[in-house]
Amino acid sequence: MPRTIASIFGAFFLLTAIAGKPAMVQSAPLSDKAIADYSRDVFFGTADQRTIALRHLVARGQADVAPALVMAMRYFGADAEISDAFKRLTGNDATDWFDGMLWQEANPEIAAHPSYRDLKIELFSRLDREFLRFVGGERSLPENMEIRLEEITWGGVVVDGIPSLDDPELIDSQDADYLLDDDLVFGVSINGDVRAYPLRIMGWHEMFNEVIGGVPVALAYCTLCGAGILFETQVEGQEAPFVFGSSGFLYRSNKLMFDRRTDSLWNQFTGEPVSGPLVGSGIKLKIRPVAITSWKNWKSKNPDTKVLSLNTGHNRNYDSGVVYNTYFTSPDLMFPAVVARENEVKRKEYVFGIRDFGAAKAWPLDAFQDVRVINDRVGNLDVVLIGDASTRTVRAYERNGLSFMQSEQPDFLTGPGGQWKIGENRIVGPDGTRLPRVAGHVAYWFAWDGYLGVKSELYSDASVKSQ
Repeated sequence: MPRTIASIFGAFFLLTAIAGKPAMVQSAPLSDKAIADYSRDVFFGTADQRTIALRHLVARGQADVAPALVMAMRYFGADAEISDAFKRLTGNDATDWFDGMLWQEANPEIAAHPSYRDLKIELFSRLDREFLRFVGGERSLPENMEIRLEEITWGGVVVDGIPSLDDPELIDSQDADYLLDDDLVFGVSINGDVRAYPLRIMGWHEMFNEVIGGVPVALAYCTLCGAGILFETQVEGQEAPFVFGSSGFLYRSNKLMFDRRTDSLWNQFTGEPVSGPLVGSGIKLKIRPVAITSWKNWKSKNPDTKVLSLNTGHNRNYDSGVVYNTYFTSPDLMFPAVVARENEVKRKEYVFGIRDFGAAKAWPLDAFQDVRVINDRVGNLDVVLIGDASTRTVRAYERNGLSFMQSEQPDFLTGPGGQWKIGENRIVGPDGTRLPRVAGHVAYWFAWDGYLGVKSELYSDASVKSQ
């Protein structure tokens, strides 16, 4: 079982119960070495050493040590001395790590003092020596990263503490008697190879590496941001497909995955490397369509589907409604991330997003409460979306300027010429015209709005005609 946050914190404080030499009172300005020593005393010194260190860092009057204080807020809790020092240096009233991280994300112009990197690497190495695979040596230098080291945080588990499922065992649908009709699954169909991956299992693993329909893929499921994204893992110019795992690190409440060949860190949401040898490679994983739907609906549409077996090789409680139940039912985030535009969509409301074709656009799942079919446009592409808010299901297809509406016949759309059959990979008209599926995925709003790096459009029913 993965080590818990509490147990690792306990081990951390046992490891850090060391005494250094007494800090000597000096007057500002301070040398870089003195700043490094005082920052380290905040973490590893005695209570008296920490008090003296904070006094000198505050007297210096520069906010570049604030990131170290934010980090200290996490490991020392609501420490009045640390929060007072932080306020004096930044003017911000943050009294805990969560608020300190929000300040840090909102103030990227304040670069951390060079000593911060060594201090953070030491802290990470005490939690798990394997973390050095991702941030050790030159990997965490600013010029070798696409994200700020200050915003990489520990997610509470060690490397592979959330184990990926690599070529997992699958069973026939009729043998999946452990599944309830209303259990949600990730449904995938590639070249006639149809498979279902229950969220109640994937929530414990957050990643599978598979070959489906002859295509190497990985489903990266960030439970914290509510997003399961299916990536192609064979990249042009690479000899073999990438195989991914969970690093134990987060970035703005989003998991950082890693590839097992180079130990580069990747943004789970964008499919791009953000640290390590692959930074600057221009690699961006292609997204494949995936649908969240109920097991009953998926099985009825795809009776020959394969589905994950409970025999995963890991000891977890795969019962319905167990994994992350408290988080999924709460309106709050577990880890800090700045959230914008909450006057339009609340942070943990689900949206369906498409991010290609020269633009990005999101449709709140609530838009499908009263209508099931929406004709819209993203960038330069006309799309038709078919949704069911109750099962978190949305599929999008190209529509080439055509308009569609809900049909009285299940699994059909009413469109030009009559009834169009809805398939997993295309919709087919009465004359044989085929319109392909468009890749998109569901996510919490805070994640969609915060991770893309581009401004996303947001659908409203007043913006287009809905059917």
